[in-house]
Amino acid sequence: MLNEQEIKEIQNYCKESRQNILKMVYNAQSGHIGGALSAVEIMTVLFHKCMNICPKWTKDKNFEKRDRFVLSKGHASSVLYSVLSQLGYFPKEDLMTFRIFGSKLQGHPVPICPGIDAATGSLGQGLSIACGMAIGLRLDNSTAKVFCLMGDGELQEGSVWEGFMHCAHEKLNNLVAIIDRNRLQIDGCTENVKTLDNLADKIRAFNWNVAEIDGHDIQAVYLAIEEAKQSDKPFAIIANTVKGKGVSFMENNAGWHGKAPNKEDFEKAMKELV
Repeated sequence: MLNEQEIKEIQNYCKESRQNILKMVYNAQSGHIGGALSAVEIMTVLFHKCMNICPKWTKDKNFEKRDRFVLSKGHASSVLYSVLSQLGYFPKEDLMTFRIFGSKLQGHPVPICPGIDAATGSLGQGLSIACGMAIGLRLDNSTAKVFCLMGDGELQEGSVWEGFMHCAHEKLNNLVAIIDRNRLQIDGCTENVKTLDNLADKIRAFNWNVAEIDGHDIQAVYLAIEEAKQSDKPFAIIANTVKGKGVSFMENNAGWHGKAPNKEDFEKAMKELV
């Protein structure tokens, strides 16, 4: 359990990340706000409290022991960069180079940036990448875990379910999939595009352990991840979230999936995040 001080600390990091996301996308006039805002609590708890990380990103004795992370929903890179900057992977000033030509902070994550284990962005591929990592770590007798954050829209792709099948076949208890279940994708509601419910039952049918939580409840996120780390089989966390969380006019609005705010919207949003 996280104590009150730890929860307050995470809340402050979450507020900072939401502000960073808005600033980065506004400065670049390009990026994906909605799905980044929905994943803030998930990413903050995971990196600050649950993962074994190596912030210096050097080939020291801790480097190979670190847990791995795959951002399958690579378009939400701004939240990952914000969290990495909080942990000292690179200076916070670098956030304002987001999506600028030549920057290490590309629109979708690439390993030229410290803290990035896999290039992602082609939706539906992240779980298979994580599966390969988990198999490799097991072959090396490593105790490291692999965490993969997925969007719910990408679960409509067949490659994801091949990944679910193979992870279970390989009994990869060192792999945790976290699904940002905000129920919106670029084309609208996920259930209108291609029905996913009852998602938990579907994943359990592939022989995974599953937990379903409020993805904005810091304590719930922490407890679910800690439970997943002790699982005897692959573990999926379905985190029910709100797309655009924290900014009233962006919440549950598919129009903010991949749109940069103008000056008026930016200033209005930042006032809500103070």
